[in-house]
Amino acid sequence: MPDNSVEGLKARYGDRWRWLAVLTVVLGTMATVLSATVVNVALHDIMLEFGIRQGQVHWLATGFIAAMTTTMLASAWLLDRFGVRLTLAFAMALFTLISIAGGFADTPGQLIVARIGQGAMAGLMQPMGMYLVFRIFPANRRGQAMGIYGMGVILAPALGPVLGGFLVDQFNWRYVMFAPAPVTLLGVWMAWRFLPLPRSRPAPYPFDIVGLILLGTTIALTLDTLTRLQALTGQEVRIVIQALAVLALLVGFVIRERRARHPLVNLVLLRQPVFLFATLGAMALGLALFGSTYLIPLFVQTTLGFSATQAGLLMLPAGVVLGIIFPLAGRLADRRSARSLVLFGILVFAVSATLFALTGEYAGFGWLAFWAVLGRIGIGFMLPALSTGALNPLAPEQLGAGSSTINFARQLGGALGVNVVALTIEFGPHQGGVPTFQAFASAWWLVAAFVALAALPVWKMRA
Repeated sequence: MPDNSVEGLKARYGDRWRWLAVLTVVLGTMATVLSATVVNVALHDIMLEFGIRQGQVHWLATGFIAAMTTTMLASAWLLDRFGVRLTLAFAMALFTLISIAGGFADTPGQLIVARIGQGAMAGLMQPMGMYLVFRIFPANRRGQAMGIYGMGVILAPALGPVLGGFLVDQFNWRYVMFAPAPVTLLGVWMAWRFLPLPRSRPAPYPFDIVGLILLGTTIALTLDTLTRLQALTGQEVRIVIQALAVLALLVGFVIRERRARHPLVNLVLLRQPVFLFATLGAMALGLALFGSTYLIPLFVQTTLGFSATQAGLLMLPAGVVLGIIFPLAGRLADRRSARSLVLFGILVFAVSATLFALTGEYAGFGWLAFWAVLGRIGIGFMLPALSTGALNPLAPEQLGAGSSTINFARQLGGALGVNVVALTIEFGPHQGGVPTFQAFASAWWLVAAFVALAALPVWKMRA
């Protein structure tokens, strides 16, 4: 049996073992982000096959992100209890089985459940990469490593719509569920081969299952309440009751986390100003990334008559450019203040969203692709800087909780962003039951405003 201790991996692969380990977690990240985005170009066909509206089909995106948001906070406990090697391998194996099962779904409910299952496993995988980078690389190389790791976050959204469009047009939407399975299967093999066993583990401590239930219920009820706003008439009382329940659950969760000996969310970290402001910035990044990835394919297919393949190709240049920008942004994160890089990214993305809102109806394919490129450049400058700015000041024993919290904030922003974007579109003008350009323009203005507001907490960050 091969020696997977850090020393054994160094003896077997030399210094390159760190990059082999990063490549392994990149595969897990690519699979999760691919699954989060590949379905977007299939939403139109799924709506037609099952006879459902945009207000219901958005749960395929929202349910995935919500489940991912909730379970990723369990990753810190799993890392302490089982280590990154066993946790990541198990999550990728189960993710593979759920993806295959979802491809055979017969009803919208079955498909949504499969997406929620995918999201739950994706939540366990997402923080692993950031955690591993900050454990095995010295502080002066973490930005570079995060830039390389972040390419997995970026290449998947770029390849996802293209792959999804091809599969939908050449086969059918079910193949977008099968698509991530080969990636995660390869990831299981690589995790067993290249990831290190933990040098030591903390003394066993109980998992905060009460906190997880409170948080999961809060997120699910929040998203359900937002969804019910799309059909407000006759549901006013229920919506008010659910909103009050969300508030009560949130207060209960905070009280629980403050009193628990081993909380799901380490609220002490949020007392550090830099970490708090970076967390708020991560929420804005999630809204920008997932909100725009949801909006663009649905917009061009619904209002401009693009095919699924064309919608995917529209997103490809943005992903390619971002793949080039990301390592550069990672190196800059080692040398420059996180605040300046994130503010620059916010500005560029806000410009992109504004251009979509103003000219999307009249711009041709090339201009729309360029607006998407601008948005991804903005995101590329935000992600590595937020990660290094938030986690570099933390002690090694805080990295697991810190990385899961930052990832949680980003995914929570994505979950709320997709839901609010869907709500805005649904409330916008429709023609023949189909949203008009004005409905999508309102959604773009909303995304631009939310991301621009994130500049306020980011401005308070310090190097």
